[in-house]
Amino acid sequence: MTPRTPSEGGADPGADSGAAPGTDSGAGSGALHRALRVLEAVADAGDGVSAKALARRLDLPLPSCYRLLGSLVEQGYLVRLHAARGYGLGYRVVDLYRGLTGPIVPPPAARDLLADLHVRVGAAAVLGVLRCDDVVVAHTETCPAHPGPADVAGERLPAHATAAGKALLAGLDPGALADVLGTGPLDALTPHTLTDRRLLGRDLLRVRSAGVAVEVEEQARGRAGLALTVPGAPHATALAVVVSRADFASRRWELEGALRDAVEPLGRALAHGTRMTR
Repeated sequence: MTPRTPSEGGADPGADSGAAPGTDSGAGSGALHRALRVLEAVADAGDGVSAKALARRLDLPLPSCYRLLGSLVEQGYLVRLHAARGYGLGYRVVDLYRGLTGPIVPPPAARDLLADLHVRVGAAAVLGVLRCDDVVVAHTETCPAHPGPADVAGERLPAHATAAGKALLAGLDPGALADVLGTGPLDALTPHTLTDRRLLGRDLLRVRSAGVAVEVEEQARGRAGLALTVPGAPHATALAVVVSRADFASRRWELEGALRDAVEPLGRALAHGTRMTR
């Protein structure tokens, strides 16, 4: 589909972006911020959202909204859906997603090992990596009977509330740990989430001592899991298995044994074929 600049509604193509004249850098950053807000709003609303709806939602003048939409369509980040009389995400967004996930998705041999673990133990298998200051999903093997904490590669995990996240946090020095956790309050995702940094610090000491991280209804009600770091992986990587809270108590040692058996061959597979980067 050929991108076209919208012309409906009498929009002035030269409409003011809203920034004060004579402040080029401020105007540029302000326009960029507004364009990103429009892009996020279209992603949230889904295909077919109208310019008028976006302008109302973002509290933008309609001419300015049309101008931003036209620029995003021209660059391929949005498309004009004529049948729906609205807008949708464009195909350059796919390129951005590939750029994010390409370096962290494990190679086929590692994905095969994760699929085997998932089937063999009847649990969600989640591979998490430390990417800069975030713990993100590199790959998951899940099914309706065994859902995981996230299903999309590149999605951030709440490091303080997931077994994979805590396994990776436990290996960090104090400075790096502070960078990952940030300075703001830790989100309370359930009543069991560790939001007190002192209590989280004690839990990470237990992880370092035992070599295994545990979560019990900290990220989601009714869900529990275990995680180990993956030795030999090119970068900080953790493997987690996630089951229902009801199954966890009776299967805890079985799951830990399966994890310990899986991490070494997984590390070798990652070391010999991965593109995973920080």
